[in-house]
Amino acid sequence: FSQPPTSASPSRWRLMPPVQASSSVLAAVFCLLRHKPVIESFWQKSALALVSVLLKMCPGRVITKLLSSGEKEVDLAVQSAKAAFKIWSQMSGMERSRVLLEAARIIREQREEIATLETINNGKSIFEARVDIDISWQCLEYYAGLAGSLAGEHIQLPGGSFGYTRREPLGVCAGIGAWNYPFQVACWKAAPALACGNAMVFKPSPFTPLTVVRLAEIFTEAGVPKGLFNVVQGGAATGQFLCHHPDVAKISFTGSVPTGIKIMGMAAKGIKPVTLELGGKSPLIIFSDCALENAVNGALMANFLTQGEVCCNGTRVFVERKILDVFTKEVVKRTQKIKIGDPLLEDTRMGALINRPHLDRVQGFIKQAKEQGAEVLCGGDVYVPDDPKLKNGYYMQPCVLGNCTDDMTCVKEEIFGPVMSILPFDTEEEVVERANNTKFGLAGGVFTRDIQKAHRVVAALKAGMCFINNYNISPVELPFGGYKASGFGRENGRAAMEYYSQLKTVCVEMGDVESVF
Repeated sequence: FSQPPTSASPSRWRLMPPVQASSSVLAAVFCLLRHKPVIESFWQKSALALVSVLLKMCPGRVITKLLSSGEKEVDLAVQSAKAAFKIWSQMSGMERSRVLLEAARIIREQREEIATLETINNGKSIFEARVDIDISWQCLEYYAGLAGSLAGEHIQLPGGSFGYTRREPLGVCAGIGAWNYPFQVACWKAAPALACGNAMVFKPSPFTPLTVVRLAEIFTEAGVPKGLFNVVQGGAATGQFLCHHPDVAKISFTGSVPTGIKIMGMAAKGIKPVTLELGGKSPLIIFSDCALENAVNGALMANFLTQGEVCCNGTRVFVERKILDVFTKEVVKRTQKIKIGDPLLEDTRMGALINRPHLDRVQGFIKQAKEQGAEVLCGGDVYVPDDPKLKNGYYMQPCVLGNCTDDMTCVKEEIFGPVMSILPFDTEEEVVERANNTKFGLAGGVFTRDIQKAHRVVAALKAGMCFINNYNISPVELPFGGYKASGFGRENGRAAMEYYSQLKTVCVEMGDVESVF
């Protein structure tokens, strides 16, 4: 938590103040890099099991253990946030803006430290982690700019009477993050929530619990009221306590469809609004009139960022038959050159997958694809780096599958790994119909020089985020979210402010009251 310890807490289980928490996390990192023993950080008392954090590139080496937050700890976090909300919500938008700008400045100045911690936290390359941190501080800056713009409208009524609307904060919001972009997702949720005057209790994935703690400390350093942004650790049980808490006004979740369904059900019992950013199986359509090099670059970006563990990835790559061979040949050649290995090295472009069960799951999809008739054009095997310290890592070679058909499991289900499926098509009408033939609707993309065709196709795609002649870029100015089973609500852009606020209508009578009684 980002609040001081209470006198009622036994010293061993005391809630750490920000400086102590930071020391624990950084000490764990330094311990890892120097191959020292495990560090245990007792942040809060709990009857639940310990959550072990393993280094993804050197599995089996525990860098720290965090206690899962139980029902009492979640309640303490919510009550702390509720108290901070009373202060924060009464501040002007410009006052909140200055605090968010200060938080952005701290993140920007500590970019390298936070990116290194994120790489250790998640396993992605340091190159990508730096981009994530840049997007994070940009997100805070963007919403700092919008914080002072929250406003209602004036409506003139007959006889000099009038009405007006007020856009007001919701209260304590719950944020539940994913393990693929731990720090960035936390910023995407916290920035608009805090800009609107809310407080937030955030639960990161138990697989990536570290960097969001640093974010909480940064908010405290920037000047938010104590407890405005609290962090609870744990798995499903902790999330359930948070979702069921009567003082939580809204839930924002990023993760899988099955978990999203459960969260929606829990929110329904309390009539709480939810934002759900769930999975995807997005189409990337490559027309024969595209700029081939750009299309190849786009396909690589659409499939292999963060080891392919990206919800909006364009993993169904539809290629017009006229250029199928030349496109496939170039994609395979480029994929085979991707540097895999130690994610802390500057030239590494693909790090380790999140954990062993997930690596096994991705391998299972590839095995099933081959059984169903797909051809492995390159990659797909477990990768063993030359560095002996990494020999047991959760690495795999990025995979390109050919000879795919729409009914294959690898084409229908979200793999969430570095696996691209290439499918040929002949006509625009055909590919649009096939692209939409999915339960998901998170993203989609098209590469073509024909701008009319590009706009026509994206208009027909049933997806919330579409790209023309690019893929997987994340400007914080643009709303992000899905259709269908990929969820609802929006993150980023001005639209997100509507999901972290509520509208009050006020009717003012300037004359006498007429009664029918």
